[in-house]
Amino acid sequence: MMAVFRSFQFVRGNYTLLSRRFYGSMSSKQGLVLGVYSTEDKDEVKFTPYAQKYNESTAGKLLEQINICGPVKAGQARIFWNLGQYPAVAVAGLGDASKWDELDEIDGAKENVRIAAAAGVRALAANKLPEIVLEDLEHPQQAAEGATLANYKFQSFKSADKRTSLPSVRFADDASGKEDWQRGVTIAEAQNFARVLMETPANHMTPTIFADTVRERLGAAGVEVLVHDEAWAKAKGMGSFLSVTNGSAEPARFLELTYKGSAKPDEPCVALVGKGITFDSGGISLKPSANMDQMRADMGGAANVVGTLLALAQLKAPVHVKGFVPLCENMPSGTATKPGDVVYAMNGKSICVDNTDAEGRLVLADALCYASTFEPKFILDIATLTGAIKVALGDCVAGVFSNNNALWNVIHEAGSQTGDRVWRMPLFKHYSEQMCDHGGYDLNNLGKGKGGGSCTAAAFLREFVPKGTPWLHVDIAGVMGDCSDQSYTGAKGMTGRPMRTLVEFVTKASGSI
Repeated sequence: MMAVFRSFQFVRGNYTLLSRRFYGSMSSKQGLVLGVYSTEDKDEVKFTPYAQKYNESTAGKLLEQINICGPVKAGQARIFWNLGQYPAVAVAGLGDASKWDELDEIDGAKENVRIAAAAGVRALAANKLPEIVLEDLEHPQQAAEGATLANYKFQSFKSADKRTSLPSVRFADDASGKEDWQRGVTIAEAQNFARVLMETPANHMTPTIFADTVRERLGAAGVEVLVHDEAWAKAKGMGSFLSVTNGSAEPARFLELTYKGSAKPDEPCVALVGKGITFDSGGISLKPSANMDQMRADMGGAANVVGTLLALAQLKAPVHVKGFVPLCENMPSGTATKPGDVVYAMNGKSICVDNTDAEGRLVLADALCYASTFEPKFILDIATLTGAIKVALGDCVAGVFSNNNALWNVIHEAGSQTGDRVWRMPLFKHYSEQMCDHGGYDLNNLGKGKGGGSCTAAAFLREFVPKGTPWLHVDIAGVMGDCSDQSYTGAKGMTGRPMRTLVEFVTKASGSI
């Protein structure tokens, strides 16, 4: 059949598509992603080593076409048709890493690779290429992360005939760094699993369903999963945790996860604690109805802990990690906890619940107490805890509170390397006094005074960490979803962030603390 020729140019999303396509003459449906850098000379094209070899295989025709069209900007992709082995080649702009400011506190070269890989994959996917091949982009792990996170779409509840078909994505056979690529795929797929947990509607992700899903997925990866019920929690004295579930018809669950990858059988564990509110209505202190559906993801901390242990287990990381996940709903009813009620945590401290919508700290309090009984090296808790952290930091960074400078330094560097950055917040005694200076009980779940909501929440949690135990609290409410800073996770939907930072942090910190 005679090939039909078309030539056209248009802009779609964040990439420019220049097509020169011969319909009917394509012997394969594969697309290739190559990288090109920005240079001071706007007319100069600097390929990655792999892309340079591919250009040579086309007798320089790829470079010729790029020169005709002009530079490929950072974070954009341009498709060329019928040049070399692949019928479609997406040239993705890697930019210039030096353009990142020192104050951005990020490894710009690695972040540019994630962005470029995502742009290339999306450009080819938009053209219905069923198989996409990537070169290493000189940072194969980051190329895999960007590609895998971009090649994601939550559509579990769409009719089968209306779902978007996603392409398969693989590493080029002759590219360098296959082990690093596979590591990136493993970590990104674990983050995508966390995204699915967060995105799933609350009636399809109850505490019981969450627990069963984790038991199946993590159990298959070699993680021990214990699912505790309300009777167990009551026997442990977890009155703070159980007070939150009082108004819900769904039974609470408490997950205890164990991954033993360390060669030392008696090595103390690292403890990860994740807030697992599978839906947060606010309870009697009811939230406004606008955007309340977003509270299906109020178990983002739990999803991060689960995703982190999944990745560590699949990577066979040499670490000993335990995860603690209190799961419940926060709902209003005739049995719900009322503002002003006083409850007791596992460590015996009394808490006046002035606002039932400050429930995350209540479930975390008992989880922190239980985690501390294992005498871990350190404890990290993570939660979509306060709207105040988003007011303070926006949607591009998680807030970290820590009583240990060495741990802070490790997680700060981890965030720089993974592109999911963290920012240190204060743990002043001033905030503790606001939470603890009360005559009739030990703590209030709301702080005195105005402002500093994320700081007083951290101060509350500090009361349930034994003195001398290294500890970090990570408030991820700002990066829960609909973030504007990472093109590879997209501007809409739940993100699963900052799971990749946790994997990097636990791997590095467990051996250094």
